[in-house]
Amino acid sequence: MKLLHALFTVTITALLAAGCATIPEPLAGEYPATTPDQADDSHVGQNVRWGGRIVDTRPGTDETCIEILARPLDSKARPSDSDRHHGRFLACREGFEDPAIFEEGRDITAIGRLTGFVEGNIGDFTYVYPRISADTLFRWGDPQPAYYYDPFWYDPWYAPRSRWHFSGRVIIGR
Repeated sequence: MKLLHALFTVTITALLAAGCATIPEPLAGEYPATTPDQADDSHVGQNVRWGGRIVDTRPGTDETCIEILARPLDSKARPSDSDRHHGRFLACREGFEDPAIFEEGRDITAIGRLTGFVEGNIGDFTYVYPRISADTLFRWGDPQPAYYYDPFWYDPWYAPRSRWHFSGRVIIGR
């Protein structure tokens, strides 16, 4: 009986742990809570994990720099989809990164060492970008929509096995 109870406890614990949110392997690790808008000269040389939405990808002769609008990271180290932001930063990496792959509007998380600050322009405004030498560029896929089923919703015209659904005004075929 004790063996059965122990086996049951281990099984339930394993199932619960499997359902927890985990950080993808390339992004795992402990990093300071510094954000790009908080970075200053005292943070140069620190390893950081920052993320956000790609604004622009600029391939150069020796390296590619990706301009990113920094956003808060969630528990999976994915940039949150909110209006809050932490300024912009540049994630630069040796070699060529294709702008068609790292396209504007995609979510990205970058890990690297803060190497300094670079002046650039956003329109006519002169902006000082924190620049990181990126070891990891993790491009996120499109988020999957979460579906909610309301257990109290009732539609007398809904027949899950039927080919036709009555929407209230028109008949829509699948």
